[in-house]
Amino acid sequence: MRQAPDRIDRLAFLDTSARPDTPERTALRRDLLALAEQGKFNGISPRLLPTFLHPDRMGDDELTNAVMDMAATVGKDAFIRQQKAIMARSDSLPLLSRINIPTIVICGRQDLATPLEMSEEIVSGITGARLCVIEECGHLSSMERPFAVTALMRDWILRD
Repeated sequence: MRQAPDRIDRLAFLDTSARPDTPERTALRRDLLALAEQGKFNGISPRLLPTFLHPDRMGDDELTNAVMDMAATVGKDAFIRQQKAIMARSDSLPLLSRINIPTIVICGRQDLATPLEMSEEIVSGITGARLCVIEECGHLSSMERPFAVTALMRDWILRD
């Protein structure tokens, strides 16, 4: 949307924020980066799982293994790049009012990484944006509740 808004005809935000990182989140990311750089990358994913998944899903071995496998596939170097990019992320709140295309914002109600308030803030900044909250769901909505996310996205694509 920043670079080529004329090339975008609809927009979906899933479990995200338009704000820059808070000092507290940046400090946490620096700690995680230090672990990764000390060769302890494999210990990061288990530490983050409770932030990413609904508490009731923590015992779902298929899901937790999929998340851990995904993190391992991404690898340490990409993880470091991702964390640094998030730490440097600019404030997108002022840009929201310029969005004038169909927009859906999906959030797990129990998302601890990007709480519901952040999704509500995005919706309040975009005229006509639609907020969809998935119950009993954390940050990884498309992995935790893939059928719900797919149904919402399908409805959104076919409706607008």
